[in-house]
Amino acid sequence: MAKRKGPKLVDLKAQNEKVTTEDLNRLQNVVKAITSTQNEVGVLETRKHNLLHQVFELQDLLAKLQEELQKDYGTTDISIADGSINYKENGQADS
Repeated sequence: MAKRKGPKLVDLKAQNEKVTTEDLNRLQNVVKAITSTQNEVGVLETRKHNLLHQVFELQDLLAKLQEELQKDYGTTDISIADGSINYKENGQADS
């Protein structure tokens, strides 16, 4: 007759009720590190979000400034290094 293999029976009374203090400390440290890292990621994402808004605002400001420069100088082709205006070869501004 073949022996039947089934789930191993465990004596519940022989099991520990708590993990060791060392194992508990290790577990708590890992969970604490995960939580801390997730919080830091959240802070960085919030900062990134705010910086992206700032970039969009600055791009809008640049677009408005370019409109003014176009009106005043007839071109927006201006060197940001020294302020020189780069007119087309015929000396005329952009049309």
